[in-house]
Amino acid sequence: MRFSANLSFLFKDAPFIERFARAHAAGFAGVEFMWPGVEELDAVERAVADTGLEVALFNFDAGDMAAGDRGLASDPDRQARFRENVPVALELARRIGCTRLNALIGVRRPELELETQLELARDNVAWAAEQASGQRASIMVEAVNSYENGPYLLDTSAKAIGFLDAVAADNVALQYDVYHMQRMEGNLAQTITRLLPRIGHIQIADPPARGEPGTGEINYRFVLDLLERSDYGGWVGLEYNPSTPTTEESLGWMKELGYA
Repeated sequence: MRFSANLSFLFKDAPFIERFARAHAAGFAGVEFMWPGVEELDAVERAVADTGLEVALFNFDAGDMAAGDRGLASDPDRQARFRENVPVALELARRIGCTRLNALIGVRRPELELETQLELARDNVAWAAEQASGQRASIMVEAVNSYENGPYLLDTSAKAIGFLDAVAADNVALQYDVYHMQRMEGNLAQTITRLLPRIGHIQIADPPARGEPGTGEINYRFVLDLLERSDYGGWVGLEYNPSTPTTEESLGWMKELGYA
């Protein structure tokens, strides 16, 4: 099992760029993160080179997350911002050797027709996938729970798969977040097994508090054993909020489950 530390959630007691070294020191071989901002791209490249970490995935610009944005791809007012970010993000991906980029789709705008938003998102993701294909990179599309994230357009695995089917690009895959899907639909084992051929990346956290495995309601020994027995060979991103004062203290679950 390959675990990647999500640096937008973990090691938050350190500035973002310093979290790469913290993750390396904690024993991680891979990391992932949300869009870091243009001003930090060179520093990200240096941090990756200095630590030798593999970047499993990072997000395209998703807007002002703190203000409620959850992606730009379905917003006609910010289509230009999305498309301006794609080549910048792909260039960063090329420089740091990352082959997976997550495109958050966005939230429902009630003044627009639902199909209008979805069609725009499909067009933008298909365009991004075409740009990414030249460097053998893949675009991830994630289902996100609507309890905490507002009226997110793709809030179930079925909606996300329907979106992928409509885009119909070989390098667009499902990003399956166990935390989000436990909140929205449960039935994790059957859904993961059924969708595994479509899954390009997995993330985990434990509801209800989005803490580390073992702090909530999911039997992660069972879920991770299921992945071990499957054909999934990708990364499992740790996108949780540690329940402990430091991220390092929260990692005991890995030893308890036999992964450290």
